[in-house]
Amino acid sequence: MSSDCCSPKESQNNHAAHDEHRQTVRDAYAKVANAENADSCCGPESSCCGVSDDDSINTLISTRLGYSEDELAKVPSGADMGLGCGNPQAIASLKPGEVVVDLGAGGGFDCFLSAHEVGETGRVIGVDMTPDMLSKARNNVEKGNFKNVEFRLGEIEYLPIADETVDVIISNCVINLSPNKEQVFKDAFRVLKPGGRLAISDVVATVELPQEMKDDAGLIAGCMGNASLIEDLKQMIKAAGFKHVAINPKDESKEFIRDWAPDHNITDYVVSASIEAIKPGGEPEGCCGSCC
Repeated sequence: MSSDCCSPKESQNNHAAHDEHRQTVRDAYAKVANAENADSCCGPESSCCGVSDDDSINTLISTRLGYSEDELAKVPSGADMGLGCGNPQAIASLKPGEVVVDLGAGGGFDCFLSAHEVGETGRVIGVDMTPDMLSKARNNVEKGNFKNVEFRLGEIEYLPIADETVDVIISNCVINLSPNKEQVFKDAFRVLKPGGRLAISDVVATVELPQEMKDDAGLIAGCMGNASLIEDLKQMIKAAGFKHVAINPKDESKEFIRDWAPDHNITDYVVSASIEAIKPGGEPEGCCGSCC
């Protein structure tokens, strides 16, 4: 066995640790999905896993993230839970007829916005590992009478999607939660068509987080404690096969991120960023290959 290969026992331990991590996150977001009031797993009004049933509060949070009030009016009541750290729609450049997959779709907010962009000839698939969130999203499909949106139970590391069937992958403040981000990007590459693209909003680390923050379950579930360094993320995405990788930190996001963990100087370590990349083999329309 080569020196850089895990032993069976080490591999088993890694799987167990990953499963424990996912269960912690799943439990936190089940509480979010079932929240009956402003109290939630990690903060009532501000965190990416803090949720309120007050539509006015959620509207305020989402407009701070970059959504317009016109966009918010297009989704079913209850779909906007004030989650996220940005607006992937702003960088996705969705076109009619495209197939979109949302990693960690939650209540379906970004899926419903995408559905308006891709139109009746397009299709949107939301994937989430939390059954309670999936139930909420499916109820929202019925409330909004969306014919081109569906939701599937699954982990973002192993998507329930066929090979090379997707035009665009979006995600909003979810990949940071994964215990195996390398596998997330590998599987995203698998399901994208040649020329398909990533359009992601996520929390990234600008400097290495202290170990006590990395071990804090509340900070992990709150989209902060498991954030990866920008350069590490770039290498993961490139290693998966993507080209034209761009990670653009949004310094203005510190204004709302500092509210996520007021007892920590969290903005000394993390920031929201837009993450874009393209799968080679069929450049998207309007791209000359060497210039995008």
